[in-house]
Amino acid sequence: MSIKEDSWIKKMAFEEKMIDPFISSQVKVNAAGEKLVSYGLSSYGYDLRISDEFKIFTNVNNSVVDPKSFTDKTFVNYQGEFCIVPPNSFALARSIEYFRIPRNILTICLGKSTYARCGIIVNVTPFEPEWEGHVTIEISNTTPLPAKIYANEGIAQVIFFEAKNHCTTSYADRGGKYQKQMGITVPTV
Repeated sequence: MSIKEDSWIKKMAFEEKMIDPFISSQVKVNAAGEKLVSYGLSSYGYDLRISDEFKIFTNVNNSVVDPKSFTDKTFVNYQGEFCIVPPNSFALARSIEYFRIPRNILTICLGKSTYARCGIIVNVTPFEPEWEGHVTIEISNTTPLPAKIYANEGIAQVIFFEAKNHCTTSYADRGGKYQKQMGITVPTV
């Protein structure tokens, strides 16, 4: 297994629409010259952006979080230029980019250090071979303070690993439950 460099990622993004929309260089400032949490192609990966759609956990309905019997009553839906995640709380969001992972590729997605250094932890599970969809992003605010998450800016980095051979059974072959997800996808068993 080898890590894939920027030229390979660029080729796959254009030829196979592996990342759509694809930003072919690192973006660190906007048109007005304001600093951003960077996104786009990096040396050995791709920094994905977070959309302006969020599901923020709340306990106003005295719900229990149960992955086997999940209810939307545990969330408040929010759309905006940024999201405030309450102290010691959690939110779900999605990537702007839509991913189509080739059969011989596995990715690992890690939160950006800019957020991690603020106590904001981003968790995303690996993108398995032949998985496709918008990435559902889990954001934990581990601090005792409200945390600000900026929409349309970087949130996590995807690192691509290429296997010498194609996998025997891909995510698509298994009929994975999160295949071709659009928008924020809540847990299901």
